[in-house]
Amino acid sequence: MTEARLLADLDWMLAQCAPSSAGAVWRLQEPERQLDANLVRLPADERIELHREPDVDVLLLPLIGGGTLHTDAGQEPLVPHALMWLPRGSRRALVAGPEGLAYVTVHRRRAGLSIRLAGDPEVPQRLEASGRERAAHRDGSGASGLPRLCPRCGAPGEAAVDRTCSNCGAVLTG
Repeated sequence: MTEARLLADLDWMLAQCAPSSAGAVWRLQEPERQLDANLVRLPADERIELHREPDVDVLLLPLIGGGTLHTDAGQEPLVPHALMWLPRGSRRALVAGPEGLAYVTVHRRRAGLSIRLAGDPEVPQRLEASGRERAAHRDGSGASGLPRLCPRCGAPGEAAVDRTCSNCGAVLTG
């Protein structure tokens, strides 16, 4: 039987982060869990590009700093302790303010990793164009036209221009 317990002191974890640190600095990793949760840090003026979460509703709770949530309905300020609901299927982008932004996301745990294209009808064309571009500039390192995978959680990157994993918030490189 699993017992309730303290998982993380988020204030302490954020205090240990350098102002330039980015991505998920903590993830819920308990076995047999029904939820996923992440503590994400974005440096000043960094952004998570516009993307759609097709599978799960997400709660987003800013803890420190601030920024702006961009949706199809407009813009919402992100301020500490103002809980935001991001329904599945909605499009959203985040922009950290001048002090940066740290927030927690919580959502239903996804099923095992599966590779599939996003519902955006332009994704196949962008992936194909990205593959052609990589092939044209191949440096012999074995790069392929396959989509990038997040080094932290293994989720596929949805677009070549997106620098942040839509699953865990880690900054994508390469």
